[in-house]
Amino acid sequence: MASDTANASSQQPHADEPHRGGVAQRLNWLRAGVLGANDGIVSVAAIVVGVAGVTTATAPILTAGVAGLLGGAISMALGEYVSVSSQSDSEKALIAKERWELAEMPEQELAELAGLYEAKGLAPATARQVAVELTEHDALAAHLSAELHIDERDVVSPWHAAFASAVAFTIGAILPLLAILLPPEAWRVPVTFVAVLAALAITGAVGAHLGGSSRLRAMLRVVIGGALALAVTFTIGMLLGTTGVV
Repeated sequence: MASDTANASSQQPHADEPHRGGVAQRLNWLRAGVLGANDGIVSVAAIVVGVAGVTTATAPILTAGVAGLLGGAISMALGEYVSVSSQSDSEKALIAKERWELAEMPEQELAELAGLYEAKGLAPATARQVAVELTEHDALAAHLSAELHIDERDVVSPWHAAFASAVAFTIGAILPLLAILLPPEAWRVPVTFVAVLAALAITGAVGAHLGGSSRLRAMLRVVIGGALALAVTFTIGMLLGTTGVV
């Protein structure tokens, strides 16, 4: 019984490996969401802390913060839309080309697929058999995977990517806005510093977990970077305020 269980478990995919189609794409989306939230936190926090270096009045801080949130979210969405559109158009063109080749020259495509597996180390007869079986199962998927390393299910919608990026940025940006507007005026900057650095530590840890890297190193990177951004913008705001420039 134990040996049967061991054999069965050995045939199952490892729990920490993305064997199912679309998992890699979902992980990329999660990483993009974490990075978008991180950008929202740092960008808007730097803006509102810079303004708070000049004045702790609510109206200018709120105006600058909301402007930074909206402008940043739109910018992130546009950038993601343009980037993903280019990638999506390219992948769709390659998929269409591969589908045409399979319809017009199936024998050449079969020989090409067998050649690819032979180049990976399979014996010619084995490579041919693998190519035949994969072609019978799903010819397009087989060629997209072996030739182009594309999964048709992973072609991302530019609109979905743009929306996700804007939402992630907005979620991140709301934190510094609340942190600097809710406390009493004397506590606004210290509370914002603490809240922002804590949030950056969390996003750094989540990003490291998704990427399988060191959490401590990632947390230190984003926390130190965020602290520098806040310190610089606050200092500049204080200098501009004390010198009478603004």
